[in-house]
Amino acid sequence: MRLRQVRAGGLLLRRWGGWAAAIALALAAVLGPPPEAQAQLVQAPETYAGDLWSRPRLTGDWGGLRDTLAKRGVVLDVDLLQTLQGVASGGRDTGVEYGGLADYTLQLDTHRLGLWPGGLLKLHAESKFGNNVLQDAGAVSAVNASALFPVATESTTELMNAAYVQFLAPWAGVILGKIETLGGDDNEFAHGYYDKFMNLGFTFNLTNALVPVSAYGGGIILVPWEGAVVSVLALDPDGKTNDNSLEHIFENGVTLAGEARVAIKPFGLTGHQTVGFTWSDKERLSLQQDPSNLLRMLVFQRFPRLQDPGPILRRILERFFPGLLLPVEPLKRESEAWSLTYNFDQYLWQRKADPSQGIGVFFRFGISDGHVNPIKYHYNVGVGGKGLVPGRPRDTYGIGWSRVEFSDHLVPFLRERLHLGLNREDAVEVFYNAALTRWLNATLDLQVVDPGLDKMLSGDRLKDVDTAVVAGLRLYARF
Repeated sequence: MRLRQVRAGGLLLRRWGGWAAAIALALAAVLGPPPEAQAQLVQAPETYAGDLWSRPRLTGDWGGLRDTLAKRGVVLDVDLLQTLQGVASGGRDTGVEYGGLADYTLQLDTHRLGLWPGGLLKLHAESKFGNNVLQDAGAVSAVNASALFPVATESTTELMNAAYVQFLAPWAGVILGKIETLGGDDNEFAHGYYDKFMNLGFTFNLTNALVPVSAYGGGIILVPWEGAVVSVLALDPDGKTNDNSLEHIFENGVTLAGEARVAIKPFGLTGHQTVGFTWSDKERLSLQQDPSNLLRMLVFQRFPRLQDPGPILRRILERFFPGLLLPVEPLKRESEAWSLTYNFDQYLWQRKADPSQGIGVFFRFGISDGHVNPIKYHYNVGVGGKGLVPGRPRDTYGIGWSRVEFSDHLVPFLRERLHLGLNREDAVEVFYNAALTRWLNATLDLQVVDPGLDKMLSGDRLKDVDTAVVAGLRLYARF
């Protein structure tokens, strides 16, 4: 009897180990990659203990309580991102601004809580404060991605994620709730604005401009084999970070977002290949409008993941073409929008003693319908790495180039008559992120951005917008 119990316990542990590994992989694709132990269901370090320099969080293990809670599946993290950034030359204006973002994340693992296996509830909220130089830089792709969230135009606190994941088998699970979508389009070297690139063009593919940042919905997660994760989500296309109401969800259609990510190891070197798609049947305003409808289109059209050029274009329209402010025909609408994306990351060299250290390359490409989506193509390419500097095993660094190509249908009347540009936008960025301790990172960042919108309204005339040089200092602390 005793021997049977031991064998049964061993079998349960082996099965649960498979569940934990599968769920960790899936959560990496859907809810964002764990910063620490990927084999854990909840995203937590092995221990919070240690001296001031070695502990993973500033406040430590709370006298042992934090480690105890983590072992029981309860993990609470509070993080603070602070940014000092300035436009040194070019853009719409020069100047320096300070702002930041506070993150609050609570994770509950149902198995470790003694309830049932395979379940994880993740709550995530953000508070934005201070100012930014997004308008001064003049770029549609924000020079500081963190300044767009949770709400681009407000200093506010919002619930970003309240989603529950339940695995029904080690290879299949479901997700339901208010889902934050910024974890998608993951890349080893160019994803996440806390310790990698700051420019939005390196955070994710901008052809996904119509996908809500946070929305109610659900989906499935599949882990067909080790290192492969497939997810498909059905989201409310009108979802907003600052709207938690269930009253009108899916009232205007649905947005489908799917992604497949596969780990590869050519010559024993770690890499990933990712393909994705989005499709929506929400009726949206077409970019192809009669000139008399341009003002109304710019008032109502919103793009959740972009620095909205609408207010600037509206002022230009009002100044130079006041006769077009009265519409002469109904607004044209489109009942379908789509995008396709691809990205890869590939280490070219890894340290044998610690494979997390090395140097590699990344690439992204995306294409959209271009009829309601202002971004027709987006691609970036670059080099990134971690830990090559002697004595600095956790430092990260990168250099990259991003190009956004706008749809030909985006306000062609204004582009042709006033030579506004809006053909393409280029950004080159280089950063070095120093791990001062395990809980504190400091990043030096430099960007050179050729804005897509070539003109700005200065008084009663149009003025050229020159290439912007933007420098930044970022501090990321984990408490």
